[in-house]
Amino acid sequence: MSQKNAIRKGCKDIWNAFMCEGADFTSHSKNDIPFCPTTATEIPKDIITWDEAKRLYRNALARKDKHFFCNAFICWFIDDYKFDGPRGAWHDCAFVLNVLRHFAGAITPDFSTYQDFPEPLKIYNTYRMRAFGYWLGKNGIAVINNVRWGSRETWSYCWDGIPQNSIVAIGTVGGSPRKHIDRKRFEEGLEELVRILQPHTIIVYGSANYPCFDRLIDQGIKVIAYPGCTASVFDERRRSI
Repeated sequence: MSQKNAIRKGCKDIWNAFMCEGADFTSHSKNDIPFCPTTATEIPKDIITWDEAKRLYRNALARKDKHFFCNAFICWFIDDYKFDGPRGAWHDCAFVLNVLRHFAGAITPDFSTYQDFPEPLKIYNTYRMRAFGYWLGKNGIAVINNVRWGSRETWSYCWDGIPQNSIVAIGTVGGSPRKHIDRKRFEEGLEELVRILQPHTIIVYGSANYPCFDRLIDQGIKVIAYPGCTASVFDERRRSI
């Protein structure tokens, strides 16, 4: 019996299993987290948030600009409620893909792995980052992996599914490492990231003005920071291109 015929009539894929069709689950993970290749071949010229991207996209639709293109990567370094949930990016991924086709690429969604989250939820959100990114790459989007870690127990899975010696992205616009109480955890995780993934480039959305990044630069790793900017400022910059 074929796999298609084995599926019970009327079943619906409410878990987005389709995103992982053809994915490698074994070579880069012991936790069934899919491998997400880095499909971006260039460093982003700019990075804007999903909120900003939606605004630019809808403005383009309003002026009937079907060929609208913005030379920036989209990131999700924003509060989860702004992009996750019943009507969020995971459940309305077709809309996300339609928007992304008008931009240069994407950093994989930043589904949170807060320290006080139950461990199964943190693993699931790590899985979703890679699954979403893998699916975007299959659909022709230039993808850079976002790396999100929590306390030490997340180290057993938070690097899974990310290629070595590639470009990775992290966000510093939230609590870490701005909050002194979280700085040691952040720095230890960053060191482990470098040890495991050996990236040649680390993109930082937010400030990289911390000694831990200076040490990485001294090791020969390229660190590129993209300060957050408002959509209105970005609009002005886009008009000059």
